Amino acid sequence: MNILYCGDQGIKNGILVSILSLLKHNPGPLFIYILTINYKDTVAFPDKSADFLNKLVKKTNKKSFVKKIDATKVFVKSLPEKNMGSYFTPCSMLRLYADQVPELPKDKILYLDYDVVCRGDLTEFYETNLENLEAAGVLDIYGKHFYRYNFPKTDYMNSGVMLFNMEECKKSKMFEKAVRLCGKRRMMLADQAALNKSIKKRKLMPRKFNEQAERPKNDTILHHFSNNFKFFPFFYVQKVKPFEVEKIHKVLKITEYDDILKQYEELRGNL
Repeated sequence: MNILYCGDQGIKNGILVSILSLLKHNPGPLFIYILTINYKDTVAFPDKSADFLNKLVKKTNKKSFVKKIDATKVFVKSLPEKNMGSYFTPCSMLRLYADQVPELPKDKILYLDYDVVCRGDLTEFYETNLENLEAAGVLDIYGKHFYRYNFPKTDYMNSGVMLFNMEECKKSKMFEKAVRLCGKRRMMLADQAALNKSIKKRKLMPRKFNEQAERPKNDTILHHFSNNFKFFPFFYVQKVKPFEVEKIHKVLKITEYDDILKQYEELRGNL
């Protein structure tokens, strides 16, 4: 199973929790890639962390690996200039360069945000038939009410969990279009907007494969700790990440990840 994360040094704790959750529910070979860059104030994902995670996954399956890939040269060649000063780091747009990174698999790859926790077997999702399709994903819980790219269909996907058919993406130049869009037009949630605009052939998957609400459902396979809007007693954005152990307990009142979080607290000093 090919897995892709993207980010800088700031995502190492999140990736540790995410990988521990993958290992718990998916003992088969995991081929994990981490795209990163060194650019201005953005410091690349550390070699030390990648090496430790590589050793960690091999304890579960000897064929598994974690491979860090420096994509700085590719990124600098086509900077997403209009969105470089946004709320999110430049690394949020790194997945848009996946077609230009020769070390990545040529067939299928599952992209996960660093704040996604796995709660079950990914086989059903990963083995989704993507023949003649570019990507599979789940509707964004907020954006689906405001954005549609094939009107009147509701089709605006959350970009935190996406299964890409790399062969079809390269054929359609989907990633290329998304990078160009980020270079020319300033957008809210630039990577997500660019992907939704550029993906023409998509498959919408059940919500259980990217649950974005603060609490998972009984059938949830991937729990995405995305920002949630709260309206009482006043409007605010609730931000809780899976490596923030105290917040997981006190704010979300979630204890089902305690075994993973215990491992995380024991291992994070190695990153």
